[in-house]
Amino acid sequence: MRQCEVIAAMAQASLANGAIGVRLESPEHIGAVRRRCPAALIIGLWKRSFADSSVYITPGWEDIKAVWAAGADVVAIDATDRVRPGGEELTALIDRAHTELGATLMADVDSVANGLKAAALGCAWVGTTLYGYTQETAACWPPAWDLLAPLRAALPEGAVLICEGGIATAGDARRANRLGADAVVVGTAITGVDLQVAAYVKTLAG
Repeated sequence: MRQCEVIAAMAQASLANGAIGVRLESPEHIGAVRRRCPAALIIGLWKRSFADSSVYITPGWEDIKAVWAAGADVVAIDATDRVRPGGEELTALIDRAHTELGATLMADVDSVANGLKAAALGCAWVGTTLYGYTQETAACWPPAWDLLAPLRAALPEGAVLICEGGIATAGDARRANRLGADAVVVGTAITGVDLQVAAYVKTLAG
């Protein structure tokens, strides 16, 4: 499923049926979709693992540059308050992305406080992506319903609020909109063919 042509076909099918954009992991997938769907709105990221940090979504400057160069319109970055690989600072990364690349950034956050901080630092998009995936929110389970209304109320005018994580049905998406999200990112519920099939098999065998 991670083959570039498969990712590009899924992206094209989603866009052809009304999706306003796609969120893609890795420069190779971003490039493949950009070539196949040149007019697509692409949120890009790169998941990287490092021994000195739990931050893994586009964690450093080289990763931001690679995602931008591959053709992303928006670069998603971890904007939690965790220590980043190599000790890079979030403030410096955001400033550099703006001044050297002119890039639009999406802050993947786990809390209202981190979302507001990221917006104040210059992230034009804020997403609830990491709610439930940090040590501070380990007891929480997405979707991040309790983050949406407070973020919508306090984010600066024009900031884009994205509900990401745990959206499994169209009803979930509608609820997110009603709570203030401008859009939702739907992942596994659309692309997780392996997990969907495994769930059916497990249920039918029970």
